[in-house]
Amino acid sequence: MPPICQRFLGLLFILSLASCRPMPPEISQNALPISAAEKIEPEKLRDRIDEVLDFTLKHRHLNTQDHAAWQILHGSLAFGRAFPVMHEGMPIPVVDYLAEGGKMNGWTIERGNRLESKEEGTDNFGMRAVTEPGTRAGQGHFDQWLAILSQCDVPPEATFVVGPDTFTMTNFVQQVQLDTSRNHLREFSWTLIGLTKYFPTDHSWTDSTGKQWSIADLAAIEIEQGLANGACGGTHRLIGLTMALNRRKKAGLPIEGVWADADKLIQESVAAAREYQNPNGALSVNYFQRPGSSPDLAENLGTTGHTLEFLSLALDDEQLKEEWVRRAASYQCEVFERTQQVSLECGALYHAAHGLVLYRERVYGPREYSAE
Repeated sequence: MPPICQRFLGLLFILSLASCRPMPPEISQNALPISAAEKIEPEKLRDRIDEVLDFTLKHRHLNTQDHAAWQILHGSLAFGRAFPVMHEGMPIPVVDYLAEGGKMNGWTIERGNRLESKEEGTDNFGMRAVTEPGTRAGQGHFDQWLAILSQCDVPPEATFVVGPDTFTMTNFVQQVQLDTSRNHLREFSWTLIGLTKYFPTDHSWTDSTGKQWSIADLAAIEIEQGLANGACGGTHRLIGLTMALNRRKKAGLPIEGVWADADKLIQESVAAAREYQNPNGALSVNYFQRPGSSPDLAENLGTTGHTLEFLSLALDDEQLKEEWVRRAASYQCEVFERTQQVSLECGALYHAAHGLVLYRERVYGPREYSAE
């Protein structure tokens, strides 16, 4: 087969993996756009958010035969323990499926370092998630799986069966700390998300090379790298820093040094997102760098979705109720409505859904989600 044909077929395969196709719904499209010039009623926006999230959860199904961990775990990011994967025709909550030893393409786990065991004569190993950047099947960034599972509120004692081994979430967290120096890209966005779920922000540790690390060290590296070269416009970097800073503030610890720098970068990014917002409510396709719009709804789903995800974590309660944020959430709903029958790239789709889940919870209160 000619090389160009091989590349074309490879591209089709990647797109088939990356797309989250809707199941043929029995409901008609009822996308009713709310003009950015109109005043958006909060109660109607809440109902609209609930409708698009319910459609996404109930009608966009992923399965272990056609989809990979990269797509499936993004769904868990959005909907947590409620998100199911179809396995042999049956829906199973993703986290439960993995905990019970379920297999999926890209869920590549190996034994890590031997750990100290509480019981003499027993083996205890770290749980290492293998990074497979660029595949759109496996873990694309260091500690991405830890970040997603931590946001699903997986407790430290939870277990995961992988072949002959049974690991705990604690084993996973321990291995991430031991492997800190293995992160040669020094991209710690997901590491911050995961570790600050289980440790306070003054936590420190020693990795397998003997190097000393702390949560503050990771934050300083993230700030130093800036947003321009960060994944998805730097939104993941901002989300990691924001979650760490929020935890520090909640603990009543001082916001000085690296933490003051993090706060400054976050506030500057919030201001840029507002300044560069488009008249229709969409947030800039150039994220925090400059204004920008696109006629491509799929692109807008990803860019506005990632930015709204960050804003829903970074803004305080009163700021989230401001009209400009409401317009962004309304626009996001419209994009979801207008793409109901379209295959969408799973990363953009589920980050956008997660942004709406977070916004909905912060503004209107928590809500239970069910795929039934």
